[in-house]
Amino acid sequence: MRLFPYLQLNSLARKLWRDLWHLRGQALAVALVVACGMASFTTTRSTYESLKTSQEAYYERYRFAHIFASLKRAPEALTAQLEALPDVARVHTRVVVSVTLDVPGLREPATGRLISIPEAPQPILNDLYIRRGRWIEPGRRDEVLVSEAFATANRLDLGDTLGAVLNGRWERLRIVGIALSPEYIYEISGFGAFPDNKRFGVLWMGRGALAAAFNMEGAFNDVVFTLLRGGQEAEIIFQLDRLLARYGGLGAYGRYHHPSHRFLSDEMVSLKANATIAPAIFLGIAAFLLHVVLSRLISTQRDQIAILKAFGYSPLVIGKHYGYFVLAIVCIGAIFGAAAGLWLGAGLTQNYGRFFRFPVLLYEARPSLMVTALLVSGGAAIVGALGAVRRAVALPPAEAMRPEPPARFQRTVLERLGLQRLLSPVGRMILRNLERKPLQTLLAILGIAMAVAILILGGYFEDALQYIMDVHFRQAQREDVTVTFREPRAVHAWHAVRSLPGVLQAEPFRRVAARLRAGHRTHRTALTGLTPDGALRRLVDRHMHVVTLPPEGVVLTAKLAEILGVAPGDRLTVEVLEGTRATHQVAVVGLVDELIGATAYIDIAALNRLLHEGETLSGAYLVIDPQASADLNALLKRVPAVAGVSFRKTMLQSFETTVAENLRGFVRILVVFASVITFSVVYNAARIALSERGRELASLRVMGFTRREIAVILLGEQAILTLAALPLGFVLGYWVCSLMPLAYDSELFRMPVVVSRATYGMACLVITVSALLSSLIVRRRLDHLDLIAVLKTRE
Repeated sequence: MRLFPYLQLNSLARKLWRDLWHLRGQALAVALVVACGMASFTTTRSTYESLKTSQEAYYERYRFAHIFASLKRAPEALTAQLEALPDVARVHTRVVVSVTLDVPGLREPATGRLISIPEAPQPILNDLYIRRGRWIEPGRRDEVLVSEAFATANRLDLGDTLGAVLNGRWERLRIVGIALSPEYIYEISGFGAFPDNKRFGVLWMGRGALAAAFNMEGAFNDVVFTLLRGGQEAEIIFQLDRLLARYGGLGAYGRYHHPSHRFLSDEMVSLKANATIAPAIFLGIAAFLLHVVLSRLISTQRDQIAILKAFGYSPLVIGKHYGYFVLAIVCIGAIFGAAAGLWLGAGLTQNYGRFFRFPVLLYEARPSLMVTALLVSGGAAIVGALGAVRRAVALPPAEAMRPEPPARFQRTVLERLGLQRLLSPVGRMILRNLERKPLQTLLAILGIAMAVAILILGGYFEDALQYIMDVHFRQAQREDVTVTFREPRAVHAWHAVRSLPGVLQAEPFRRVAARLRAGHRTHRTALTGLTPDGALRRLVDRHMHVVTLPPEGVVLTAKLAEILGVAPGDRLTVEVLEGTRATHQVAVVGLVDELIGATAYIDIAALNRLLHEGETLSGAYLVIDPQASADLNALLKRVPAVAGVSFRKTMLQSFETTVAENLRGFVRILVVFASVITFSVVYNAARIALSERGRELASLRVMGFTRREIAVILLGEQAILTLAALPLGFVLGYWVCSLMPLAYDSELFRMPVVVSRATYGMACLVITVSALLSSLIVRRRLDHLDLIAVLKTRE
C-alpha cells in the first residue's frame, strides 16, 4: 500500500517527461513566449522600483524641498514670518541668478544658474552631494561647485576656470568641487523641456560672494520649504503668494510642478505602465499557445486518459498531471525570462543613470518582484490551459476509448460558387481542411495576428518619435537660436538684436509667468506672446496644420485645456505673476494639439496691452548665418542683458539622447521579444498541424503523392493562415498602438498615434521570414517521416 502511491507518481512523472520530450518543439516555443513576458515584466518593473527607491532615499537624505518660490527681492528679516506659516517644518532662503558663461572649448555661450550656499558646510534644504573635490572656502569669492552633468558634458575638472558675466562685470570662477543636488536630478534650464548639459549648468557659490555681486546683501530672491507630515500644501502656497506679492513674488509651486521631479516622475509612470501593457500582451499570447498545445495533446491522448481512469486514477490526479505539464513549461520559461529580465533591467537602470543624476543608483530586484512575476506567468498559463484540462478530466472512460468521429468533409465556398476549376486537387484539399475546423482556423489566425500586432507596436515607437521631432523641432521651431533677456526689454532691444553680426532674421517674443484659473482648477504656466504672422516660431498641431493666432484671446495646448477643463468659447482668469500682478478675464479662442509642453499662446501685441507696459519683449528667435556664428557667439557671451541662449539643433539632439534613446532601448527589447513570439506562434501552428495530420499525410505518401505535394498541402495551409492573419494583425496592432498614448500622456511629453508604412512592411517581413524558417523546419520533418510508424499510431 505504501508502494502504490510511489508507483502512481513515478509512472505519471515518466509520462510527463515523455510528453514534454515528444512535444519539445512546441513546449520550447511556448516557454520562449512565457520568457518574453517574464523578462519584460521583470525588466521594466525592477527598473521602476530601482529608480523609485533611489529617488526616495536621495530626497530624504538630502532634504529635497516640498515648496519653491522665486521673487524679486525680500529682506532676510522676512524669514521669521515664513517660518511662522502653519505646517512649515523648515525654511531656506537663498540667492539664485542666471548668468552667461564662457566655457573653455565651447564656442557657443552657456547659461549658468548660480545658487548661493553657506560658506561653511551645514545641513540645508536641497543639500549637495560632493562627488569630487571639496566645499568652498570662506572668503574665496571666486570658488564655485559645478553640477556633475555640466562638468561631464564639457570635460571640466577641478581647478578649471569659467568666465562669467556677474551683474555686468566679467569674472573668472574657479571650480573646486563637482556636486549633485536632488533639485537637479534632471538638469534643465527652464527655457526648454529637455536638457542641454553642454550649454546649461548649475553652479553653487558662497552666499556672501553671490549676494555682493548682485546687490543682495541681507536679502534673498528665492526660498524653499519643507512641510510637516500632513501639511496642507495648497493652503501654504496661497498664504505664501499673498505674503510675497509685495516683494515681486513669481508664484510659489509644489514639488509636483518642479521640472526635475516632474520629468522623473512622468518617466517612472510611463515605465510602470510599460510594465503592465507589454507583459500582458506577451502572457496573453502564451496563454493562448498553451491552450492550443494542451488541447491538441489531450485530443491525441483520449485513449490514454481512458486507460488511466480505468486503472483507478481519479479525475483530480489526471487534472494535476496536465497541470504539471503546463507548470513545467512555465517554469522553464520563467527561469530564462527571470535571468534575461535581471540582466536587461540592470542595463536599463544603468542607461537611466546617464540622464538622471543620483549619488548612488543601485539596481535591485526584490524577491517579491520575482514571486509576483512567477505568479502572473503561472496564472496566465493556468487560465490558458484551464479549458483543456477540464475537458481531460470530464472525458468518460468509455467515450475516451472510442476514436474521435471522423470530420465531415464538404465542398468549399469556392466549389459552391462553381470556381473549383480554379483550384487543383491539392488546393481543394487545403481549403476543405481549413473549412472543416473553423474554430481551430480562426484561433491560428488570431495567434499569428497577435504576433503581427506586437511587431507593429515595436515599430510604432520609432514612428512616433520621428513624427514628434519633425513636427516640433522642424515645423513649429524653425529658428536657429533663441535669445532670452534677463529682464523684459523695450522694442528697441529687438532692433539691436537684429543688427547683431550674422543675424539674418529675427522675431520677438514675450513670456510671462501666469496662473490660469477655470472654476476650481488652476495651473501655473508661461503665457507666451508671439507675432501672429511669424515664420520662425509657429503653432503646429499633430496633424501639421498651422494655427494662426487671433488678435485677441488665448490659444491653449490641448493638454492644458484638458487640465483646466475648458474649451474654445470659455473664459479664463489669468493672474500675471510678475510686475503689477494684474488679473484679467481672457477668452479661450482656440486649441492647438501640441505634443510637448502645456502652454498658453497669445498675440504679442494683445499680451502687451494686457500687461499695460507698451511694446516689450522677453527675447527673440533668430536665424543666423553659419559663417558668422563664431562672432555672434563671442559677442553673446559678454552681453549682460542676456540671461540665456538656446539652440534648436541642440534641443533636437537633447530630445534624441534623452526621451528618444530611453524609448529606443525599450523598443529594441520589444522588437527582439516580438520576433521570438512571432516565430513561436508560426512554428507552433505548423508543428501542431503536422502532428494532427501526420497519419493523413503518410497515407497520401503511400497513395503516391510526392514529398513536395504533401509539403504543399501542409505548408499551403500555413501560408493561407499567415496571409489571412496580416490584415487582422494590422488592425490589432493599430489598436494596441492607440493605447500607448495613455501611458505617455504627461504635461511635458505626449505620444501621437502614428504608424508608418515601413512599420507595416517590417511586420510583414518578420512574419514572412518566421513562416519560411518554420516551413523549412517542418519540411525537414516531413522529409524524414516514418510512414510505417505513423500509420501504426495516431501521431
